[in-house]
Amino acid sequence: MKYYAILLMTASSLALLSGCESLLDTYPENRYTEDTFWKTETQADAGLTACYTSLRREGIYGGGAWATPLWEETATPNATDYNSASGFFRIAEGIHDGSNSGIINNRWAHAYEGIGRCNTYLAKVGNIPMGETKKSQGIAEAKFLRALFYSMLVNYYGDAPLILEPPVAEHNTLPRTPKDQVFAQIMKDLDEAAEVLGENATQTGRATKGACYALKARQYLYHGFYAEAAAAAQQVIDLGKYSIFPDYRGLFMPENENNDEVIFDVQYLFPNYCHSFDLIRRQFDTSAPLRGLIDAYLMDDGSSIDDSPRYDESTYWENRDPRFAMTLVWPGSQYRGTMVTNTTFAQTGYTFKKYSIYDTDNANNGVIKNSNQSDINYIVLRYADVLLMYAEAKTELNQIDESVYEAINAVRGRANVNMPAIQHTNPADVANFVALNDQSRMREVIRHERRIEFAGEGYYYMDILRWRTAEVVLNGPIYKHDYTQKLVRKFNKDRDYLWPVPDYEIQENPALEPNNPGW
Repeated sequence: MKYYAILLMTASSLALLSGCESLLDTYPENRYTEDTFWKTETQADAGLTACYTSLRREGIYGGGAWATPLWEETATPNATDYNSASGFFRIAEGIHDGSNSGIINNRWAHAYEGIGRCNTYLAKVGNIPMGETKKSQGIAEAKFLRALFYSMLVNYYGDAPLILEPPVAEHNTLPRTPKDQVFAQIMKDLDEAAEVLGENATQTGRATKGACYALKARQYLYHGFYAEAAAAAQQVIDLGKYSIFPDYRGLFMPENENNDEVIFDVQYLFPNYCHSFDLIRRQFDTSAPLRGLIDAYLMDDGSSIDDSPRYDESTYWENRDPRFAMTLVWPGSQYRGTMVTNTTFAQTGYTFKKYSIYDTDNANNGVIKNSNQSDINYIVLRYADVLLMYAEAKTELNQIDESVYEAINAVRGRANVNMPAIQHTNPADVANFVALNDQSRMREVIRHERRIEFAGEGYYYMDILRWRTAEVVLNGPIYKHDYTQKLVRKFNKDRDYLWPVPDYEIQENPALEPNNPGW
């Protein structure tokens, strides 16, 4: 595993050199080594910063020319890609393997890079002279990050080597650890971190108690531990710190970053730490929405387009869930001050607004952000997700009570969305009625709500995997805006619920075999 080596950011090293001239007198070498680096509080800070920096790697949440989480949406029924470096289009079409998709290679490699950095920090910081409170805080943050990186490994690859020490060459001979053991370590790290971390971040973008609880809820839910997922989500709710941001479109605009809905996000800042979100939305359209997503949006009274007499296919964008117009761009709509035609976005006719500064006609429409120039933070955990995770976990436990309705309706009732409430008192309102004992219908409502609320954010791929619905929704044709067939996708239910361990990793370390079933 050649990415185990801990690599401190060049920028961090330069900051150390320019900010502490005494270091130059003490360590005149032209670069740091393990023996010379871990000596001061400033160096400890830089080491922890390096742990966070791995979040911006291509295989994690994607910086530079990559837009990783936005491309992940293209492996779902919501969107499509045609040639991005990530290779998600190969995954969506069922033609991926252990060597032909950048994301499969990079997610494994960059997760272990982050783990290696966290392990090194945890091993070294104890011997650095600094305040114990700050030291404990840093250790807790590193444990949260290690848990996040390991979460990616178990979610996508299953079994993976569990390593808790700084990188050494011997790690290249380790076999894969059963995912249950890795999962247990994830929860141990999160529990220990939550005991130390406060409700408020010590610095914008740093881990908090709420982030630990939210990641616990997500991982418990993803792996079918519904009682534990509900309890962890309830811990987030009980903090009383988070709320639904009133403006759905504004939630993803740079001027509203780090608002009360954001539990944990990846920090970007122009010109040093950037990505290409705006470019792929505005021009390349490598995360192009599909007609299936467009038709999934409900009418603004909660009815489906199939059931509503108000639906007119010739003006399909009218009278829809308000999130439709705040998320999507379609032929006939206004975008960047001009009318969108059938060929403006050639892949499907559509693009997303979300995670882009561009909209119908606003102050940003004259701004051109090209590759590696965007800096909107990517939200890893937000309160709407926690509420829907809580509702889903309670539903899977068949414990549908008022709190489930309240959680769903808090999301649907966002101030500028204001969709009708899901309720159990008026059966005549068929579109929005779900009986207290109707687990199947409530499950359907929650799954739909997750698809719409998080459209374009990259959450839905893991949803369809854990629901085991990918074998249905990823097998068959996908369509452009005019129902023209774009291509036919394939999903192998005996193989594709897990990614393969990258070929080059197995070549370097044969102990990683056997690969996942079907690979």
